[in-house]
Amino acid sequence: MGSLNNTASFESSPEMEKFLCDRLLDQNQPISKRFRALFSLRNLKGSAPRNALILATRDSSNLLAHEAAFALGQMQDADAVPALEAVLNDLSLHPIIRHEAAEALGAIGLESNVPLLRNSLASDPAQEVRETCELALERIEQLKVDSGKSTIEKSPFMSVDPAAASASCSSVAQLRDVLLDEEKGMYERYASLFALRNNGGVEAVAAIIDSLGSKSALLKHEVAYVLGQLQNKAASAALSSILKDVNEHPMVRHEAAEALGSIADDESISLLKEFASDSEPIVSESCEVALSMLEFERSGKSFEYLFMQAPLVQ
Repeated sequence: MGSLNNTASFESSPEMEKFLCDRLLDQNQPISKRFRALFSLRNLKGSAPRNALILATRDSSNLLAHEAAFALGQMQDADAVPALEAVLNDLSLHPIIRHEAAEALGAIGLESNVPLLRNSLASDPAQEVRETCELALERIEQLKVDSGKSTIEKSPFMSVDPAAASASCSSVAQLRDVLLDEEKGMYERYASLFALRNNGGVEAVAAIIDSLGSKSALLKHEVAYVLGQLQNKAASAALSSILKDVNEHPMVRHEAAEALGSIADDESISLLKEFASDSEPIVSESCEVALSMLEFERSGKSFEYLFMQAPLVQ
């Protein structure tokens, strides 16, 4: 799961597009600068941004590669499907990248994606990838069910979520019970998670934090992502514990790091600086990117704004 919410698309000159594509794919650039290029490209339409992101899914940085796959899903660009299918089927790639390709295929939502997702659900060796395929398949099925509705509820966080939030009539206590129930299906638990996120109250946030004790690395990574969206300081201690736990799955620690960057209290920032030298690159790069994001946010500028100005300093 990626680190920024969707923003509105914007127009760019061919020169700007080329700069961003080149910056994204330049492995000599710091990871933080490459991520800023990625965030900008995600808001552009057309073949050049899409093709650069597709190339980035094969990057030597697993973190950047997975974020590129996430971006293609958030863009909901059907032309990216063949490349995402190839990523999903390539078992030489890190599971975090294959997982994100599966989620992206669910986000794009084409019924023609069903057979390939079913194939990976049955055959992928990584549990987190199989669980993501399960989610993606149920999302596509839900889109079919919802297609006749006059209005479909959108995420208030402007993200293409892997599951639709549970019906608003569910109480926080009911949603908490489903989220924490290890016997429930992953889609149902995700749906409860997003409903609790959309509620955003004290009890809802507490329930989300409690679910960080789940057995599923996939669910825990999404919980950390959601806590980053909420930017609630009540989650700092639990997220810090996850980042410090070297035995935790890297995809969970990575999301915890980015969430701490969003919360951005002094203790979180200190921890990110400490773990920017973590032995796991997915974690260390996440800390580096989170600190860079925070620096730019505190400067009062957005990533996109920086890249839309000329002249650019390389």
